[in-house]
Amino acid sequence: MSTTTFETAGGVTVVKPTVNSHFRDYLDRIRGGDLGALPAVLGLALLTLIFGIARPETFFSAGNLANLFNQAAGLTMIAMGLIFVLLLGEIDLSAGYAAGVCGAVMAILLTEKNYSEPVALIASLAVGAVIGLALGFLVAKIGIPSFVVTLAAFLAFQGVLLNLLGEGKNISIPDGFIKSLNKDSLPVLWSWSLALAAVAVFALIQFLRYRGRVVRGLVTEPVGIVLLRVVGIAALILIATAVLTQERAINPAVASLKGVPIAAPVIGGFLVLWTFVLGRTSYGRHIYAVGGNAEAARRAGIPVDRIRISVFVIGSIMAAVGGIMLVSRAGSVDPNTGGSSTLLYSVGAAVIGGTSLFGGKGKVIHAVIGGAVIAVIDNGMLLMDFSSGTRYVFTGVILLIAAGVDALARRRAAATGNR
Repeated sequence: MSTTTFETAGGVTVVKPTVNSHFRDYLDRIRGGDLGALPAVLGLALLTLIFGIARPETFFSAGNLANLFNQAAGLTMIAMGLIFVLLLGEIDLSAGYAAGVCGAVMAILLTEKNYSEPVALIASLAVGAVIGLALGFLVAKIGIPSFVVTLAAFLAFQGVLLNLLGEGKNISIPDGFIKSLNKDSLPVLWSWSLALAAVAVFALIQFLRYRGRVVRGLVTEPVGIVLLRVVGIAALILIATAVLTQERAINPAVASLKGVPIAAPVIGGFLVLWTFVLGRTSYGRHIYAVGGNAEAARRAGIPVDRIRISVFVIGSIMAAVGGIMLVSRAGSVDPNTGGSSTLLYSVGAAVIGGTSLFGGKGKVIHAVIGGAVIAVIDNGMLLMDFSSGTRYVFTGVILLIAAGVDALARRRAAATGNR
């Protein structure tokens, strides 16, 4: 490997890879089976290009970009929670209807019980936490496989949702903060302020991390790679903001529609929170340890059962957040909320994004990337007038390809000793 060296103020010699060696190492990791989110990112770029060429006048419009955020928000929230469960090699088949139940509880408290929005939101999240606690206890303490527990919960929550809604009732939620979460947009000034703040914070974090590794005498990425990452993310955020702050109302004289959808910073906020938890805390390291080898983690003193329960709690709380976003987008809750393809799309988002079904490998960003892939597929094929059946088949094929890539990558990693 081609490297250069430099000496820190403390006299510590540090190996500093060059840009060329960094890219060579990255290609070696890919050949060794460590693909990460690369297939999903390439797939997203290809799908965007295909649909953009097929429907250039609509797909790249500001209105459609905003719609993609709103469309992906609910399933992305659920997928973020599923990442934690999948990291342990477990599964939660009840997340979709858990989202529906939590959304129904919120709607009932708002409309029939006349509680305030903060109370209804907290109650919905609390119901999600209780659901996760029950599922985690049955899996970790009783020893029932998560597939069986969550399949039973899937059926039970479907019944609970029907009972809450009186066998088919539709409850519309009133105008307010909750309804605006996945429908309205931020003012243009706030949109640009938030975008610039996000770029500045991301750049600061990247350079503080770089400097921290240099000061501690650790191997660092080339500064050119850090700059490239910052410039790339900045360009992505600023271009998206420029598009979204354009007028997208059909009749601006009646009502103007500009700005970044509120769903975008909501997704970004949870992405930052859970990425920090998994990547920068001992709890996150314990999750990866248990997912990699539960017995070795137990012998190292990690409370495995507690970790198992906690990931189901996080998963169900995020299902509640997803339910809130689904209800906000629809403006109501009904027996199909969280049902139909919600669970399949959410699991698909996590797996397509790069999270392994076998545990031990995954990041929260995978839920966002995978959610974007599914939203682009659904949205692009709808614009091209494909039938629902064709969209389901195409999405299923993409999910199968993602699972196949994961299996082949794990086999390659085991063969090369990079597991």
